[in-house]
Amino acid sequence: MPANHRIRRIQGAYYLATGVWPLIHRRSFEAISGKKRDFWLAETVGAITAAVGLTLALAGKREDASPEITLLGVGTAAGFASVDFAHGLKRRISAVYLIDGVLQLAIIAAHAQEVAARSTRR
Repeated sequence: MPANHRIRRIQGAYYLATGVWPLIHRRSFEAISGKKRDFWLAETVGAITAAVGLTLALAGKREDASPEITLLGVGTAAGFASVDFAHGLKRRISAVYLIDGVLQLAIIAAHAQEVAARSTRR
């Protein structure tokens, strides 16, 4: 499977899994991520994350990524990473979000590598 398929599928699967998690099992989600005062916000972010994940996973079945799909993948990862680090480093949220932030940076790097490889093939 070409790398561009792989990154979209991996990111999509990760977002789909982490997105539905607060929707299906609050107790385990809060055990890992910390207690949430307004849990409906976690559910809202989860639902949107799952939708983005499903979109990326389905796009991973295509031969080539559209610029819009790449932007969706990179933009979402950048948004998550910025929140993870901004609030995780200040200890406003669980330290587990710092791990997620590192994963988000790896996702961005994989997309950048795929874009660079695609541009050299042309």
